[in-house]
Amino acid sequence: MIFECFGEKRKVVIAMAHIGALPGSPLYDADGGMNKLIDDVLSDIGKLQAGGVDAIMFGNENDRPYLLNATPESIAAMTTVVSVAKEEIKVPFGVNYLWDPVASVSIGAVTGASFVREIFTGVFASDMGVWAPDCATPMRLRRNLGRDDMKLLFNINAEFAHSLDQRPIELRAKSARFSSLADAILVSGPITGQPADSSDLRKVAEVIDDVPVFANTGVNIDNVQDVLSVADGCVIGTHFKVDGNTWNAVDGSRVKRFMDVVEGLR
Repeated sequence: MIFECFGEKRKVVIAMAHIGALPGSPLYDADGGMNKLIDDVLSDIGKLQAGGVDAIMFGNENDRPYLLNATPESIAAMTTVVSVAKEEIKVPFGVNYLWDPVASVSIGAVTGASFVREIFTGVFASDMGVWAPDCATPMRLRRNLGRDDMKLLFNINAEFAHSLDQRPIELRAKSARFSSLADAILVSGPITGQPADSSDLRKVAEVIDDVPVFANTGVNIDNVQDVLSVADGCVIGTHFKVDGNTWNAVDGSRVKRFMDVVEGLR
């Protein structure tokens, strides 16, 4: 049931390679420029791969406040960083431009990504305003770009937002799979680094049996056994950082300890 790109791997761990704030965003480091963005993410990738993660996903996590419609300069910058950094990657990689599905699919398609994560469905009240993604447009773009092989990971309960869809989360998951053709369902906590509600994760896993279900936020060494007893895998960023701080560099020792636990669970 897990994606072909992971081979025989089970309980897959996708690690985040957080790119620094991109040109045009308020936190962009103009002095360090693009070279610093590339150097920093390459350093993190080296530690993640040495620690044994199964896949890496690029994200513009520090592009705060986030955009619902990507700018040309940020798309260009992120594509450049991914294109350079992927040369050092020995595992499958994915892309997530927060929070624009068309930008995510575009960057993923041209850089050769194996998967893309995004909010593709739903309606949310969010820090960015009313959030109502159009799933059909990025799905058609993937088709038109000849990248049907690139899997789309649907995050169904958005971070920094509250769903205005009052259907139970398990029904929203089934709907995303049936009507919007999700390749995987991801369940998140309320913000980056906070775990998904365990009952939500279990409810979704109980009704989705033909594509993978991932825990999308808040997985750490203390809860990974419980999480992976339910989910097919997880996306992890914050726990791998120095002192468990989202905005710090990756701590290679934390990665290794976590992956040792995962190997034991496998």
